[in-house]
Amino acid sequence: MIAVLIKLDSKGPVFFKQQRMGKNGVSFQIYKFRSMREKAPHNMATAELENADDQITPIGRVLRKTSIDELPQFINVLRGEMSVIGPRPVILDETELIEMRHSNGADAVLPGLTGLAQVHGRDNVPNLKKASYDGKYAAALSLRTIWYVLLHVGIHEGKKSKQKVRSKIEGQVNGKKY
Repeated sequence: MIAVLIKLDSKGPVFFKQQRMGKNGVSFQIYKFRSMREKAPHNMATAELENADDQITPIGRVLRKTSIDELPQFINVLRGEMSVIGPRPVILDETELIEMRHSNGADAVLPGLTGLAQVHGRDNVPNLKKASYDGKYAAALSLRTIWYVLLHVGIHEGKKSKQKVRSKIEGQVNGKKY
């Protein structure tokens, strides 16, 4: 149904494909439903366009506002290029943000459909703050993963009480709940 609406709304393909920065600085092709006119610039953030409103199609406005345009990124998740939660993948020309993410270790995790910067203001968050959120996410994910593996969290043979597992986690991770 979305594909039909996009085709009826404007000329061009249903899907938008773009190179984005992935885990460990490896780029990949991201998929989205096309929400902009076919002639719109492809390799820059929408916020950088001088006439962004003129470039977004009527159906595209709805798709973007509801984030439905992001649904094809589940293809990227299935391909192992993205996760559901993680730093949003950056356009390759956004070198300042890429460098900030690299310096705080945020590029060590898969980019995601949504992340901390999205829940803290999305496009209203400046690059330095985005990189900070992304670094916090990557650090917390790494620490949590290490502890969960070392403590064998979630792995059990036979029946165990939930309280026993919860006590093991709380007692061995410096009193922090994960």
